Amino acid sequence: MEFVPIAHVRSDFKEKFGIPRQSGLVPETLSRIVFDEGFRREEALRGIEGFSHLWIIWVFSANRQVPWSPTVRPPRLGGNRRIGVFATRSPYRPNPIGLSCVKLDRVEQTKEGPVLVVRGADLMDGTPVLDIKPYLPYADRIDGATGGFTDENEKRKLTVVFPQPLKEKIDPDKIKALYGVLEQDPRPSYQQDDGRVYGVSFSGWNVRFRVSSLELTVVEVEKI
Repeated sequence: MEFVPIAHVRSDFKEKFGIPRQSGLVPETLSRIVFDEGFRREEALRGIEGFSHLWIIWVFSANRQVPWSPTVRPPRLGGNRRIGVFATRSPYRPNPIGLSCVKLDRVEQTKEGPVLVVRGADLMDGTPVLDIKPYLPYADRIDGATGGFTDENEKRKLTVVFPQPLKEKIDPDKIKALYGVLEQDPRPSYQQDDGRVYGVSFSGWNVRFRVSSLELTVVEVEKI
């Protein structure tokens, strides 16, 4: 089987750390899906504006190459418990394929052809896209579905303290999305050191913060 990317993602996330752990958790984030040459065909998107959400099938292109394991340690469980790889969304799989549901904001006509602008993507800048399919509410929504071990470990959002002088450094159009990223607690679940300063790369800025209890405080903002 051979797969060829049809597009690549442009997003505010230049590295893996800080990316929302699932699509839709931070609906304020905007990403662009730019089609590769050979796929920049307007007719291929005919009718897509009628759908509010899309499924994006993509590749974990930034993963280091490691042999696959039948069990993994989900961060949601603190990295202490092993679960079957097929019972998780771990990026380390036999085939490094990801699946995300995003909201279609608009279709833009650009010099690079039609571009899909989407909200809520959990995708790093440069991620290869293999396919795009419409989300179908009548078939894809399942009432009464259960979430396995994730139901038992629902994470609470953090309260974000963002000093005004630091906040003013961020593009006003990006600040709401950044708040959403920080509220989700970008730290690995197995790292809960309240005294440690972490940094997340977002939209060209390195945002440094520390967490105490359920409060996240931004301590520094540096241009990358």
